[in-house]
Amino acid sequence: MPRNWMSELKRGAHDGSPLIQPLHGIGVRAWHLQALSLGSVGLCIALWIRAKSVDQDERGNAERRALFVGLWPPTIWLIGESLERLE
Repeated sequence: MPRNWMSELKRGAHDGSPLIQPLHGIGVRAWHLQALSLGSVGLCIALWIRAKSVDQDERGNAERRALFVGLWPPTIWLIGESLERLE
């Protein structure tokens, strides 16, 4: 990496990644992924509420599912940010 890699990363020098270019090429835009990120927060909350209504035997699995979905929003949001720098 270059000597001042942090400043280059901040200004978007690495937007030519193998994920960002194809997404942009097929028409995915930053707002699509930001909306998807917010939607996954809602899905996580819904799954967590539902986990409280299932019986004790299945509750652990339902809570783990909600937590797994809860890991998606930051990743999806950051991919959207990379697309926004490319636009």
